[in-house]
Amino acid sequence: MGTLDMPREQLGICAEGNLHAVYLMFNANDGVEAQMRPCLANIAQYIYELADQYADSAFNGFVAIGANYWDALYPDARPAELRPFPAMESGNRDAPAIEYDLFFHLRCDRMDILHLVANEVYGMLEGLAELEDEERGFRFMDARDLTGFVDGTENPKGRNRQQVALVDEQDPEFRGGSYIHVQKYVHNLRKWQRLPTQKQEDIIGRTKQDNIEYESEDKPLTAHIKRVNLKDENGQSLEILRQSLPFGTVRQQGLMFISTCKTPEHFEKMLHSMIVGDGAGNHDHLMHFTQAVTGSSFFAPSLDFIIQFSE
Repeated sequence: MGTLDMPREQLGICAEGNLHAVYLMFNANDGVEAQMRPCLANIAQYIYELADQYADSAFNGFVAIGANYWDALYPDARPAELRPFPAMESGNRDAPAIEYDLFFHLRCDRMDILHLVANEVYGMLEGLAELEDEERGFRFMDARDLTGFVDGTENPKGRNRQQVALVDEQDPEFRGGSYIHVQKYVHNLRKWQRLPTQKQEDIIGRTKQDNIEYESEDKPLTAHIKRVNLKDENGQSLEILRQSLPFGTVRQQGLMFISTCKTPEHFEKMLHSMIVGDGAGNHDHLMHFTQAVTGSSFFAPSLDFIIQFSE
């Protein structure tokens, strides 16, 4: 991050948590790329400026482009590691790929502002793209997942968020951008709630009430945090910045899992560790209580990139 000419990142990528979110997934109509580029530049600029206008309620957001749509939209430049979502399955565990062309991630501490902005974005894309999916996320209790456990405890803090989430010198044209993976997890909360608390804690690897991580030697190999806290061959943690929030209605509820990172590799390895496991038969036992129903891969370029390529 040393140099002064770091392009402006989209503010939602590294923002601290919010109370509410709206997630919009679109597929582009055929042959509209020439109009889509300036349209996305307008939307990205609009989201960026609203962060100032609605600073009191901590508005932020970002626009991300699907792995499969990128080349149509920006044929002259491609992020080095951009690739489709790594669908995988093992036993009765499944992480499907459902790709979308565009993802708009809008967050704020006021739902009314989000509602206004989401409608504005929807209007700006009229005739260019079809809305395929919309969810509204919310903070649950003190930043807990609907399972009752605190979510995102391991997230990088402060300046470290940028270091984990944003591309830097390794791909100079895409500095300030981020690889985004989104999965909609639907929880089987009735099945989960039938478990005694101690059993739930063993599955997560933390205590429920006060969120204390188990000692290493006490963590089952199938515990969720054992499966996702991975290290590389040099013993460095493979970190991601999670921007997840619970979503849903009484009928269907769960977690909108959102990973932002300077490389897709960290997320891919975590997902493999959860679904397929470690080769010795240990997978993430949380997967017995939740089901991924989507899986999408995007890149959120810097604001400056989107504006530069808006012609």
